[in-house]
Amino acid sequence: MALLITEKCTNCDMCLPECPNEAISVGDEIYIIDPKLCTECVGHYDKPTCQKVCPINNCIITDPEHIESHDTLWEKFVLIHHADKL
Repeated sequence: MALLITEKCTNCDMCLPECPNEAISVGDEIYIIDPKLCTECVGHYDKPTCQKVCPINNCIITDPEHIESHDTLWEKFVLIHHADKL
């Protein structure tokens, strides 16, 4: 599953530097998460760091359009960070 930043976002800048995959960027009005790069921190942390640092409840949620299993997220992590070793 990729994560999604909702319209509750206040552009506080807390999530942007926390993403180990650099999946978060500045959008037109709020921050956005690239589902191709989001692994929900699988391979890095036990829980998504963007959700942990976000001061707004339920601002960063599971993206219903990008549901992925833990195994799929792990494979994505390997491709992003270790593709040169495959």
